[in-house]
Amino acid sequence: MNSPITNTRSKSHGIEINKVLRNTYMLLAMTLAFSALTATLATMMQIGPTASLVLMLVGFGTLFIVSKNANSSKGIFWVFIFTGVMGASLGNMLNHYLAMENGAALIMQALGSTAIIFFALSAYVLTTRKDFSFMGGFLMAGMIAVIIAMVANIFLQIPLMQVVISSVVVLIMSGMILFDTSRIINGGETNYINATVSLFLNLFNMFIHLLVLLNILDD
Repeated sequence: MNSPITNTRSKSHGIEINKVLRNTYMLLAMTLAFSALTATLATMMQIGPTASLVLMLVGFGTLFIVSKNANSSKGIFWVFIFTGVMGASLGNMLNHYLAMENGAALIMQALGSTAIIFFALSAYVLTTRKDFSFMGGFLMAGMIAVIIAMVANIFLQIPLMQVVISSVVVLIMSGMILFDTSRIINGGETNYINATVSLFLNLFNMFIHLLVLLNILDD
């Protein structure tokens, strides 16, 4: 039989988890909207590949600042800086697709598919409350293998290899969504700023590789 103290602690823990989850989804929604805005502006400005690469490197550089300030109100400011810069880094890629006859449709399909996958996987974790922490090692190993394959394909330029890489990245990001969401609801992640960054990166990478896949399949 549970004591009143145990029940109180359990209830308090549940309230804290729900607060982290709510704050994470709220901040994620706002940062995704801001990222979409900066991506649109960068597209309108017709930024080139060099500018896009620099922006992406700057974005990843700000991750260290976000991590350092994750436990303070400054962290929210830096999360918006990070997601805004990352969104702007997509400008050149989006212009490349928009120049195609069906490029706008491909972008919308990639966005829609990313949203559907995210909501479906999140709903599954929230409904079942399953713990996917066991997937951490597999996902990390998969990411290392994918990075090696991506570097190799820069020199090999094998179209089929790109299909495999993008497909694997989509699968890994799907696993990461399960992993990150389950960490939140099971108390493994108690900082909503860190949780937001993790989920944002999952969606960012999934969108890019779904767009690549859709384009290759369309061709």
